Amino acid sequence: MTTYAAGPGPARPGRRDQRGHALSVMVLLVTVALGLMAGLVVDGGQQVTAMRRATAVAEHAARAAADAAAASALEGGPDPQAAGAAASAVLAAEPEVTGTVTIRPGRRIRVETRAERPTVFLSVIGIGSVHASASASADLVRIG
Repeated sequence: MTTYAAGPGPARPGRRDQRGHALSVMVLLVTVALGLMAGLVVDGGQQVTAMRRATAVAEHAARAAADAAAASALEGGPDPQAAGAAASAVLAAEPEVTGTVTIRPGRRIRVETRAERPTVFLSVIGIGSVHASASASADLVRIG
């Protein structure tokens, strides 16, 4: 009686199975692509957070300027210096945001802000933070 063994049989000399190498390259490429996508999502979120923070502080400072000038506007004319001081106080109270307050001709207050957030994935390639800037303005009107 003759028995036969199941299996691949003896390997041919000089011939290799390339399927394992192709699979390794594919897994490496997919891993790198997923890492890049995660980096875009996380660090893109940091960029959005910086932008929202800069915008919120700029708008808050402009509103504070308008509110500070409102009292003096009832007495005859808005006080641009009081408005500028109020806007500067709002900026000083926000350690994560820097900015400037400008009193423009025509009784307009302009607030420009900048915010910075650290990166997670982009720091691997040397980009340690993302930056955003925003601005807002308020017109100081005369009442009456």
